[in-house]
Amino acid sequence: MSDLRVVINGAGGRMGQELLRAVLKGDGLALAGALEHASSSHLGEDAGVLAGVKAVGIAVESDAATHLNGTDVVVDFSTPGASVRLAERLGETGTAMVIGTTGFSVAENAAIEAAARRTAIVKSGNMSLGVNVLAALTRRASAALGIEFDIEIMEMHHARKVDAPSGTALLLGEAAAEGRGIHLPDWTAKARDGVTGARRPGDIGFASLRGGSVVGEHAVIFAGPSERIELVHKAEDRRIFVNGALAAARWAVGKEPGLYSMADVLGIAD
Repeated sequence: MSDLRVVINGAGGRMGQELLRAVLKGDGLALAGALEHASSSHLGEDAGVLAGVKAVGIAVESDAATHLNGTDVVVDFSTPGASVRLAERLGETGTAMVIGTTGFSVAENAAIEAAARRTAIVKSGNMSLGVNVLAALTRRASAALGIEFDIEIMEMHHARKVDAPSGTALLLGEAAAEGRGIHLPDWTAKARDGVTGARRPGDIGFASLRGGSVVGEHAVIFAGPSERIELVHKAEDRRIFVNGALAAARWAVGKEPGLYSMADVLGIAD
């Protein structure tokens, strides 16, 4: 069986470099290309050197077209705009895609959904096994507990993270909303400052903390009358996201067009 040919988009970022290392060292995987934006300082750099492994003769480029012929799957950890443009192109070629980028607008999510009608796309705010089990537990707890249990989602990440709430926090919020059968944007409280008044019953609250080198911590809190349930996940190494993304990449190849989640990959979708 031939190796899975993988292109990494956002190769110069933290996750991109981790993915490069994993693909170059992984069994059954072959690096088919490394992509960055047109103004990246990494353009022209050998992908293996960028990953801290060894030179592999594949330069970091900005033009995806040079890599897509014969590529099995593209793994994307870049920016929302770049992810959308690439998804649209892969929709034309039918190449599978895994999206770990976060911070999408409503319009950008719609564009990705449109691209997924033409190719298989796995998109998740978090690629780890643990977080997606946490989301499944959140959905069930939300469905089981009444509205008298307030739901708060707290997350903390490193100081360089640019979007808030995190994609994982939103994934957990969606799970909580699905459990209650509500539309998350209609029941979201993301900012509290000053005299806010009493908490609106039914809201799903978000709190974002930033600092240091924290990989990622998330807690879903169900606060009810005289009792509280807390579901917590703490990421200690970015390799958990890499492993999940590559598992998604293997799973996506050969699938029918559609927008899939990590719950689909893991076989825990409701």
